[in-house]
Amino acid sequence: MSDRLIYECKFAVSDAGEIEGKAWDFASPDRIGDMIEPKAFNGAALPIPMLFGHDQNDPVGSWTEATIKDGGLHLKGKLLVDDVARAREVRALVQSGAVRGLSIGFITLKASPRRHGRTIHSLELLEASLVAIPMHPAARVTSAKSAVKALAIADAINRATAHFSQRSDTK
Repeated sequence: MSDRLIYECKFAVSDAGEIEGKAWDFASPDRIGDMIEPKAFNGAALPIPMLFGHDQNDPVGSWTEATIKDGGLHLKGKLLVDDVARAREVRALVQSGAVRGLSIGFITLKASPRRHGRTIHSLELLEASLVAIPMHPAARVTSAKSAVKALAIADAINRATAHFSQRSDTK
């Protein structure tokens, strides 16, 4: 078994390049059956490189925050859209939906076998990459500043429309 594994998830990006994503869901295994314990990410040294497709020669930004919340590992970072042409290209790929995954690269320090896969108890987080195909089925888009505002406005409009539709139906 490999000591370095790749896990993926979905994420969102703002026009300014800010990115947030749920990189791992602790409640379920990835497609090869591996699970990671929350404590495995203790001591992650940030910032870490934001790569495209795990290519060490293709850095497009950096990840500056890693938090354990809502049952998973969440990452926040920034594509260097003001300084790196490739970062602008990657942002366009993300915004179009062509690239929707986030994948972490790490070295396993301690793991135990499971019926299907392993439980990883300790690891060294090396990088997180933007990728086209996510590995973890429970991964999901979390937020981006511009996307959150747009969704909140759309929700408010939908609620108002439903409210006024109900009121006009009763008259």
